[in-house]
Amino acid sequence: MIMGDMGADVIKVEPPTGDLGRHLGPPWNSEGESSIFVAFNRNKRSIGLDLKRPAMLEVARRLCAGADVVLESFRPGVMAQLGLGANELMASNHRLIYCSVSAYGSTGPKARHGGVDGIVQSVSGLMSLIGEEGEPPSKVQAPVVDVATGYMATIAILAQLHLRERTGHGGFLDVSMFATAVALQQSSLTAYLFDGELPVRAGSGAPYSAPNEAFRTSDGWIMVAAYSGGRWERLCALLGCDELAADPRFATSSDRVRNRQAMRDCLNAIFARHGSDHWLARLEAEDILCSRVSTYDDLTRDPQFDHMDLIAETVRSDGAILRMPGQPINSVASQTEAHRAPPQRDEHGAEILAELGYLPGEIEGLHL
Repeated sequence: MIMGDMGADVIKVEPPTGDLGRHLGPPWNSEGESSIFVAFNRNKRSIGLDLKRPAMLEVARRLCAGADVVLESFRPGVMAQLGLGANELMASNHRLIYCSVSAYGSTGPKARHGGVDGIVQSVSGLMSLIGEEGEPPSKVQAPVVDVATGYMATIAILAQLHLRERTGHGGFLDVSMFATAVALQQSSLTAYLFDGELPVRAGSGAPYSAPNEAFRTSDGWIMVAAYSGGRWERLCALLGCDELAADPRFATSSDRVRNRQAMRDCLNAIFARHGSDHWLARLEAEDILCSRVSTYDDLTRDPQFDHMDLIAETVRSDGAILRMPGQPINSVASQTEAHRAPPQRDEHGAEILAELGYLPGEIEGLHL
């Protein structure tokens, strides 16, 4: 999808039953489309192929033969069994960039294990960081590993395209959800490698600084980051609790991390006296970093959200308008043409087959 946003012609090859994402829900829109599928599939053309049928497998080979990039997400070995492995395709197309995305990578003891976002959040240690100490394991509800792996694949492909301009040759890219999930934990895993101490779950708190967490107000929650640049002292003055600034338990950010619960108890008691708007106005006036802990209702009414045009609207062939988060790289987004709506299954099959040189009579026999 990101490559499509940037102007690439992206052809999505789907099985006879369609992409699994088409069937995951709720919610569904009035046309029975899954929000999961709509979220990730704009700017793609769809062709349905049953790769167990030789004639359709040949269509896939022709597509790969003329492609700049082949991106696949089967378990390692499946594409090779179909005759569509990296070695086979790159032997006949030396400029091909072949990107394999899998749960654990193409080699190693877990290479053939399957995985989805929640499984990889679990095995990578990410779930051990999330939530409050003593509470059951939790996960990031947005599929952050899925999405971040897509971005990692995009970075790898763009870098390889740049290298190909110099060398004339493509290459094989091995991108895994597992390695991506580990990379997301750059700071916390580095801390563990420093001292061997397992991280303590701290809810909204940052393990390396305080206060840098959410506090309850009389009508909601606000996030406050007042750990540097004199902000702790300004916060204490604003809240009318100068004695906290002089308390040796809270003298430095490190002291406040060690005594986080005592600090929280003091600050929560004060923040609970007034509503979020009251505190946000006062905090911002003192250049103390803060924000409302937003719901999606709050987010979509945020004037900055509107200003940055972060919702993409696509128009389906029947005129229906679909909305989803857009391209976050504004300089690129401003240069792209109108978004293509997420496709119906095999919506573009006939036109893609014609582009591959199939005759009308042949095309008729290759429709699912």
